[in-house]
Amino acid sequence: MTVDVRLRRGRGALGFSFFVQGVAFALLVTRIPAIQDRYGISDGLLPVFLAAVPVLAGVSSVATEHLVKRVAPGVVLRWAQPVVLLALLGVGAGSGMWQVAVALGVFGLAVGALDASMNMLGVSLQRAYGRSIMLGFHASYSLGGILGASAAWAGAHWQLSLFSGYLPAVLLLLPAALAGSRYYVAGGGAEGTAKEQGWPAGGGKLLLPLCLVMACAYIGDSTVANWSAKYLQDVLGSSEQLATVPYNVYMVTTLAGRAVGDLGVRRFGAVAVVRAGTVVAAGGFAVVAVAPGAWVGMLGFTLLGIGLCVIVPQTFAAAGRLFPGASDTAVARLNIFNYVGFLIGSPLVGAVGDAWNYRGAMVVPMVLVLVTLFHARSFGADGARYGVGHERRAGDRAVDVGRGGNGV
Repeated sequence: MTVDVRLRRGRGALGFSFFVQGVAFALLVTRIPAIQDRYGISDGLLPVFLAAVPVLAGVSSVATEHLVKRVAPGVVLRWAQPVVLLALLGVGAGSGMWQVAVALGVFGLAVGALDASMNMLGVSLQRAYGRSIMLGFHASYSLGGILGASAAWAGAHWQLSLFSGYLPAVLLLLPAALAGSRYYVAGGGAEGTAKEQGWPAGGGKLLLPLCLVMACAYIGDSTVANWSAKYLQDVLGSSEQLATVPYNVYMVTTLAGRAVGDLGVRRFGAVAVVRAGTVVAAGGFAVVAVAPGAWVGMLGFTLLGIGLCVIVPQTFAAAGRLFPGASDTAVARLNIFNYVGFLIGSPLVGAVGDAWNYRGAMVVPMVLVLVTLFHARSFGADGARYGVGHERRAGDRAVDVGRGGNGV
């Protein structure tokens, strides 16, 4: 299959954008204790600050749905990414609580537009390629998250200020992201110049199962991010040092699973891959819940990374397949449930853990993740495979995609 050189460049540029976002988000969330100490944010007020980011991101995702009807998703992404990086720097540069509140607010608004536009371009490029490439973009995000968390650890180890820790990443990534944005391409040409059709009647009902899957997947993900260290130390009796390991293992297995996941989709189809990932993820939560000790618990978190990593990228891809004439709208609406799951997950597990026990609390995300099995057919059938036969049928179409547009 011959692919237009502009598609290859666009794929590389978008992959780098996912990578940059992974770095930026990891630098923020892994330094939350330092942010709290710097600005004197109380334990009672901290959840308000943290909740504001996904709430504003959800609002921005809704706004992006309407914005991309006037400007291309590539244009939104080009300017949203620098704002995210500058807002991150603002979090480290302030001295008063109002300043960090403004910086986090800007970060949330920019992240919503960035997440929505990135995945819009990813869905469109996958359609143009005629084969599964969406997991590869999210693998780039995972790689960025690992490197960002490592940079945050180094900054904390060397006792750097937040600003000093964030500045090198911003100086390196911001100009590189702007340079790469010249090559953004979507299925309609440079930066996605094709106009979408209107939202179909009954579209909300078709999209609803995918929205539910997205929310449940992020409830699982936020459980690992927020509770893995505490669970290992308080419930399974690990040392403080060992308690930091599960999330890193989870991120590494997420990267590995996404790096090879597209091959699985091409070979077995999206439905089979999502079902397998769901079963593995649920098994991971079950292992965590019954683990007799820390090392078995880490095995459970490893399984979680392998299982959960395929669900979110394939949910975005499925939305694009369900609504080929309105994929941007579908992605923007689906992206809201990313933040819904993030908001619900950690408080839900904490509430169940306090009311009952934390082993029992791990059963809650396990059951919610299993909801995906009931909606697996929403991930498509023949068109979801992107196997050899589909690639041959799509080959001629992919060659010409993007010609005639003007890169900026």
